[in-house]
Amino acid sequence: MVTNTSGKKKTAIARATIHDGAGRVRVNSQPVELVEPELARLKMLEPFRIADADLREEIDVEVSVEGGGVSGQADAVRTAIARGLVEHSNDAELRDAFMEFDRSLLVNDVRQSEPKKWGGPGARARYQKSYR
Repeated sequence: MVTNTSGKKKTAIARATIHDGAGRVRVNSQPVELVEPELARLKMLEPFRIADADLREEIDVEVSVEGGGVSGQADAVRTAIARGLVEHSNDAELRDAFMEFDRSLLVNDVRQSEPKKWGGPGARARYQKSYR
């Protein structure tokens, strides 16, 4: 059985494919162990820590992620993997455990940065004015 899921965070989009296998997790065709920085790697593997340990040995996960920065990509991968695990295992208890731990494991974070406007250096800040 093959399961396809996706996750989003800011402008990062991750697409995960989960199928029966030997416990390999690959991100952009590289083993997840090679992902740097370490904080991003730990964030990506969070769903496996909450799920049963033997679940990881039964499946292979392949994720392709693009857009955004390191942290946004890590969050997108984390959401894609968690959704895939729930869909692949068809386990309501696992879904509830993910929701109890952190809702963003299963729900995309739809917040985007606000676009810059005229009259200032950013979205809200205005240029200073001086009369002297």
